Amino acid sequence: MSNPKLFFITGVSTGFGRAFAQGALDAGYRVVGTLRKPADVAPFEALAPGRATGIILDVTDTPAIAPAVARIEAEIGPIDVLVNNAGYGHEGVIEETGIEEVRRQFEVNVYGPVALIQAVLPFMRARRSGHIINITSMGGLMTLPGLGIYHGSKFALEGISESLGKEVKDLGIHVTAVEPGSFRTDWAGRSMVRVERAIADYDSVFEPWRERRQGYSGKQPGNPAKAAQVLLELVAAENPPAHLLLGSDAVKLVGEKLAALEAEFAQWRAVSVSTDFDPADNAAA
Repeated sequence: MSNPKLFFITGVSTGFGRAFAQGALDAGYRVVGTLRKPADVAPFEALAPGRATGIILDVTDTPAIAPAVARIEAEIGPIDVLVNNAGYGHEGVIEETGIEEVRRQFEVNVYGPVALIQAVLPFMRARRSGHIINITSMGGLMTLPGLGIYHGSKFALEGISESLGKEVKDLGIHVTAVEPGSFRTDWAGRSMVRVERAIADYDSVFEPWRERRQGYSGKQPGNPAKAAQVLLELVAAENPPAHLLLGSDAVKLVGEKLAALEAEFAQWRAVSVSTDFDPADNAAA
């Protein structure tokens, strides 16, 4: 490639971020990846000397984000693709989760990605080109017990991503929310923050799901390397989708959620439409 695209990927030390970075580098692209530990920079850059650049950036340090993006644009080149990947899972029933834990989840999974989007948009708008890819989750479209705060953060990023796509669609910028199901990353293991249990009333609904998630870690059906290849297809597509499910479990579970929503809306349709004004209301007034 004479002028390979530049990917800016957050959270490239492990998991999806490392897989996405490796896939882009293997395809001949350039990658700037964010890391939190200085010791991780050299190993990352060794993946493709001259094309892989590691920078120290915590996505919760929002004042540092815009200057970092400006430096990349000035010193490395135009960012063609932003991949908002950095994030983590929070497991705990809502009543047992402290408000500071809620705030931390949203700082990483929502505020950081929004700050990055706001930092790259002026450059992408000026060039009338670019692709913003937000790694959300099937958990941004459906829910399970014990992940309410995590789901809330991913539902938020889904809404932001979809609305952003409508705002920039005439500016040459694409936006895609990628919704993975269960993949063999550290999400359900080392990267999962688990709240200590305290309220026995939730044991029957919560504990089976916690045990299942812990036992499932490392055995998930999704292959991160295959997800990375899909990411490259997405970037190459002339008309990429606003939403993209990844994994057979995501297709199944989100499909079930949509069917249940449709059935519930239909059951209560008469009540839903009964709240509109009609001529009788004005006559009664």
